[in-house]
Amino acid sequence: MTLDSEALRTAMRAWSAGVTVVTAVHEGNTHGMTVNSFTSISLEPAIITISLQASTRTYELVSKSRAFGLTMLSIEQTKISDMFAGRMPEIEDRFADLPTETLVTGSPLIVGGLAWLDCHVLETYDAGMNILFIAQVLAARGIGGEPLMYHNRKYWKLAQLE
Repeated sequence: MTLDSEALRTAMRAWSAGVTVVTAVHEGNTHGMTVNSFTSISLEPAIITISLQASTRTYELVSKSRAFGLTMLSIEQTKISDMFAGRMPEIEDRFADLPTETLVTGSPLIVGGLAWLDCHVLETYDAGMNILFIAQVLAARGIGGEPLMYHNRKYWKLAQLE
């Protein structure tokens, strides 16, 4: 029995996740994309995982540089999420007029995010249409705030339960 991909998409819409942007730079070329396939694996040593579609420019730059930055977006950054998700194809340079900073690897991190991780790729694994990256976190900063959440193809705000 083969799983229908639309059935899986419908089921996965029930999963709520924070929104991140993964960025990389290699030989002066910079690119990034919105990603919600991000997980913390270990605190000691600091290891995370992301997956990127193998056909993307971000995948290419991460593969070549063996490094990436990850920005956890705040509720005020829905436009940035949309832009890096490719929902604004008229914007050719996603980094034009976008304040960024760097920590260790030179990968750009988006100012205004809730937290930033600067990572070095340890391992890659073929995972169907995606490549799974296992990475060591070389530097991390967090300022806190209200996260941008994605659920059922829409952005959401968190509400605290008493």
